[in-house]
Amino acid sequence: MTLQELAQQHCTPQKGAHRRIEGEALHTCLRGLRGWIEQDKHLSKDFQFTDYAQTVAFVNQVAALAAAEDHHPDIMFGANRVRVVFTTHSVRGISINDLICAARIEAMRDAA
Repeated sequence: MTLQELAQQHCTPQKGAHRRIEGEALHTCLRGLRGWIEQDKHLSKDFQFTDYAQTVAFVNQVAALAAAEDHHPDIMFGANRVRVVFTTHSVRGISINDLICAARIEAMRDAA
């Protein structure tokens, strides 16, 4: 699935290990998500900014996206950096919802 195809989708409830995306299927999806990595059943990416105002603006955009999709990442940030980490607790790993949100963040950054 391409970045554009993922970014056009919306999150839906996911339950059960059969909804987990892993192995080659996950690696295929990650090829289109610039800089996103899988680590310990989490999907994450670090972002760099030139100043604190840009950092906070990005955090607020990600928070608004998460609220709209009802799929909430861990967001850690400092003066000029942000780490966004997604996982789907109900599948105990990465689901399509994590990939959708990552793609939507990338599309949001491309549009800026």
